[in-house]
Amino acid sequence: MNDPLIGEILVPADDLSARVKELGEQVSADYEGRDLLLVGVLKGAVFFLSDLMRHISAPCEVDFMAVASYGSSTDSSGVVRILKDLDIPIEGREVLIVEDIVDSGLTLSYLLRTLNARNPKSLEVCALLTKPDRRKVDLPIRYVGFEIPNRFAIGYGLDHAERYRNLPYVAVLADPG
Repeated sequence: MNDPLIGEILVPADDLSARVKELGEQVSADYEGRDLLLVGVLKGAVFFLSDLMRHISAPCEVDFMAVASYGSSTDSSGVVRILKDLDIPIEGREVLIVEDIVDSGLTLSYLLRTLNARNPKSLEVCALLTKPDRRKVDLPIRYVGFEIPNRFAIGYGLDHAERYRNLPYVAVLADPG
């Protein structure tokens, strides 16, 4: 794609593919013989979730949540509202939240509190990307794909104004300057 807003590649497609396979194998080993519910956070996690599921051998179901955090387009305020809730009850279930990116951690913190209140048997997080330098809250993220620098990332589900999700890699949104 020849687009001046696509900057430096942070995670090439081959690295994404290899790491997602490894994460799927880790999840499979950890949940062997147990039924797992994967909760994808819309819209960004769809690509990661679908690829991850293909590498999980444990029996699993999938459901989705959509959340919106108030604040500027590039900075979360931590004030979150649920736009789409789960269709499946999670009480007594093994639940794995699948997130595209954990930035400040405020949205994920809200999701963890909300879902924990529904009494799952277990609740863990699998995040493709994390930005440790941006973290405002300490979170238990069991599975992490890649740590990236504090730059605005696009591609592989991550967007800017709903564009660039279809890139097969993760890149920096370049300054149009």
